[in-house]
Amino acid sequence: MQENPGRHGSVQSIDRAVAILRCFDARTPDLGISDLARATGLSTSTVHRLLLAMQENGLIRQTAHRRYALGPLVAQLAHSGGIPATLRDAAMPVLRALRDETEETAAVHELLPSGQRVVLDQVESRHQLRRTYTEFGIPVPLPLGAPGKVLLAFSPWERQVKVLAGPLEQVLPQTITDPVVLAAQLAEIRTQGFAKSLSERTPGIRSVAAPVFDFSGQAVGCLSVSGPEMRMPEERMDEFGERVVPAAWSVSELLGATPAERDLGTARASEPAVSRS
Repeated sequence: MQENPGRHGSVQSIDRAVAILRCFDARTPDLGISDLARATGLSTSTVHRLLLAMQENGLIRQTAHRRYALGPLVAQLAHSGGIPATLRDAAMPVLRALRDETEETAAVHELLPSGQRVVLDQVESRHQLRRTYTEFGIPVPLPLGAPGKVLLAFSPWERQVKVLAGPLEQVLPQTITDPVVLAAQLAEIRTQGFAKSLSERTPGIRSVAAPVFDFSGQAVGCLSVSGPEMRMPEERMDEFGERVVPAAWSVSELLGATPAERDLGTARASEPAVSRS
């Protein structure tokens, strides 16, 4: 980290302290002063001074052999209830805002280790005619509907290849069953950041969905907005998509995602470049 003398000292100290905190993870739970200096680009004297202040405030603790680890305050904050512990907890306030903005049903979906997805919860539209989810916790194949397609689009490339190898189940006439068409849609979804479904899983229902990432950059779920096709022409779906993307990202941030980790996850979801001789 390059030192910037033009910045206010207290702000610069916060930046440096955050840089130190970011050095700790599951692979490197404890680090020495020299390790932290190399990782942050700060001098060892600066790192030592910051560690003393952070230790006094519980952000850092000293371990054996003059090494350092995350302190008790970090754990207290993580378990205080101020930070949502689950995807559903993080999503619910955002879903209520999405429902109010779009006047359609907003829902949160979770990706399962099995490669399927489930509906976790919803905030229903106030319209008398509305989309209402009833299959909470029931696994749904990824190629079906906007939530599934967006999770598939941001899944590791190997999973996409496996799904595209088929067979692709057809539950409605509009369901995408051609792997070439679906692959093209997945690439478009990664580009625009959201997926659309035109009555592909539930008769008369259209939906848009955007991915939610966790601290590792993996897409672990998504948010969706859905409603009757009579109220959701394609131009309105595009408008909703532009609203769902930042809403989903706000949930991602609560789960610890950063733009750098998200971009890395997206890269893993993209088709590998093929070298040509």
